[in-house]
Amino acid sequence: MFNKILIANRGEIACRVIATAKRLGIATVAVHSEADARARHVELADEAVCIGPAPSRQSYLMADKIIAAAKQTGAQAIHPGYGFLSENEDFARRVEEEGLVFIGPKHGAIAAMGDKIASKKLAQQAGVSTIPGHNEPILSAEEAVAIAQKIGYPVMLKASAGGGGKGLRVAHNDKECAEGLVSCRNEAAASFGDDRVFMEKFIEQPRHIEIQVLADGHGRTLYLWERECYIQRRHQKVIEEAPSPFISEATRKAMGEQAVALAQAVGYQSAGTVEFVVGKDQGFYFLEMNTRLQVEHPVTECITGLDLVEWMIRIAAGEKLPLQQSDLKREGWAIECRINAEDPFRNFLPSTGRLVRYQPPPTDLTQGQPSVAQGVRVDTGVFEGGEIPMHYDSMIAKLIVHGKDRADAIARMREALNGFVIRGIASNIPFQAALLAHPDFQSGNFDTGFIARQWPSGFKAESVTHDDPDFLVALAAFVRRKTRERAVGISGQLPGHEVGLDNKAVAITHLGEGNSLRQHVRVTEIAGRPGVARIEVDGKGYDIECHSRLIDVRLNGSVNGRPFVAQVERGTAKNPLAFRLQHNGKSAEITVLRPRHAELQALMPYKAPPDTSAFLLSPMPGLLVQLAAAVGQKVQAGERLAVIEAMKMENVLFATQDVTVAEVLAKPGESLSVDQPILRFAR
Repeated sequence: MFNKILIANRGEIACRVIATAKRLGIATVAVHSEADARARHVELADEAVCIGPAPSRQSYLMADKIIAAAKQTGAQAIHPGYGFLSENEDFARRVEEEGLVFIGPKHGAIAAMGDKIASKKLAQQAGVSTIPGHNEPILSAEEAVAIAQKIGYPVMLKASAGGGGKGLRVAHNDKECAEGLVSCRNEAAASFGDDRVFMEKFIEQPRHIEIQVLADGHGRTLYLWERECYIQRRHQKVIEEAPSPFISEATRKAMGEQAVALAQAVGYQSAGTVEFVVGKDQGFYFLEMNTRLQVEHPVTECITGLDLVEWMIRIAAGEKLPLQQSDLKREGWAIECRINAEDPFRNFLPSTGRLVRYQPPPTDLTQGQPSVAQGVRVDTGVFEGGEIPMHYDSMIAKLIVHGKDRADAIARMREALNGFVIRGIASNIPFQAALLAHPDFQSGNFDTGFIARQWPSGFKAESVTHDDPDFLVALAAFVRRKTRERAVGISGQLPGHEVGLDNKAVAITHLGEGNSLRQHVRVTEIAGRPGVARIEVDGKGYDIECHSRLIDVRLNGSVNGRPFVAQVERGTAKNPLAFRLQHNGKSAEITVLRPRHAELQALMPYKAPPDTSAFLLSPMPGLLVQLAAAVGQKVQAGERLAVIEAMKMENVLFATQDVTVAEVLAKPGESLSVDQPILRFAR
């Protein structure tokens, strides 16, 4: 076994590897960019080495610096995590040539499977089902269109060295195909240093199911069941679960055996994943093999009880797998939600900045020590007060739950999301909550196109519904009552101006654009039971019990005998008297006032926000990489205006109506802040 290993990565996966290494008694070395000098993985490691400036191409993608750091610190092996250099055959080969051990497959297997064009040919030779397509690099938009017309739309353009949703586009017509090729090649070149793109038929109503394999260097290869990665947005996974609620035992066995056959065909050693697309008839086709640890590996760990990182390390150290396929058991159901720094109500634009508050839900599973015990697990690489930089991906954390069955896992995940407190930046938690509450999700009636079908015009605040919105009003009234009870006991109050308690109130729920909903509230104390009250909202009763502190954002309690977890804060930027509540993905701003105060509040004027329709504003912090309009140019609705790069993704800004550019306010290469003007249009 190794004495010291280096983790050639950052964020949650670096922290995840460090946790298992420490449990095994292995010392760890972290590498970091200048932007990550105070990152969590740096604090957790035994040693840390700075390897360059913030951009990943100058730090985390610098093989020379990483290998030098390993030699400098005396590390015997390098774990690449996922992303960055994890599937780079040259890096794996150089690690081996320098006398170090690469904790992953041999470079030959990475080369065979890392190239999506070559891997499809190898899969066909190994007897694995594959999707029809064009497996040679496409060099021009004209060639792409001609090939797509021959295959038949829709088609999928994929970067040969791609992964994580980067360098991937679906095209339904010639225009989308031509533009998609350009974007794919640009993203692939920037992220992977390889701009080759190929094309395949896009399977409609598909389900994305992947088989986890584990192979040692002594000829034994196992499949650890499947993960379903069905809920995707822009081809990036949002929710994953294990096992799949869709496939049969016969399909599961056939897919597992094909995955093992492919791994054995390339002499695979380590943990890896064979991805399949599965049609509604349960016909399955090979997509690609990821020769690394997957982001969603925790759900497999939960249902099998195996620590995949541990076995990657043990296999790299030359140990044999002690299990046979018949020894593997599935226990319970696991779901993972990726908690990302993005605003779902602004078309999922990246959100960067400081984590003013960061309080994950309580857990009973330690990161890096998977267990079959039911509970909640959080894998994260951030901490309260830390920064979410614009240079890397948007992941804040992975929230994993393990239940006795799928319904139990969904219920646990909904409560865990309710208790996940993030402030200072936007997150996709409301979107995750809406997905989990959807009847089709709960019934298992979905595919990878689920999100696009459910929210074709984008995800809006009104997209999140609550099964009992009056509960939010009752909770606001409850917290107000407890706040006033505390205020009553404060000494030294001016005579005649003491804080008093009132049983009647009016709750005003802000609905936007100056509109509001007014409801009558009555609060009744329950004698001898502090922390308990009966709240009536327009005659509907709620018995609420909660003993959380008034300063706590996360409240744990019960309503009418049922437990709940919700988030409540006093005061908003617009209204210091309002309560902001979050529960089951729904966010509400509610002011609870005495009846007379509510009458006066209704007379207050509404201040409309400023009109910014004459400007193109940057919707996110990022780098302006392209400006497609000049002064005096007439632009039609739907035409490209600018391209902003943030968190390793290109974000294209289009004209929403016919306009004429009057002034250019930013230049390509400039770093933009949120809402910074880029163009001004003529009125």
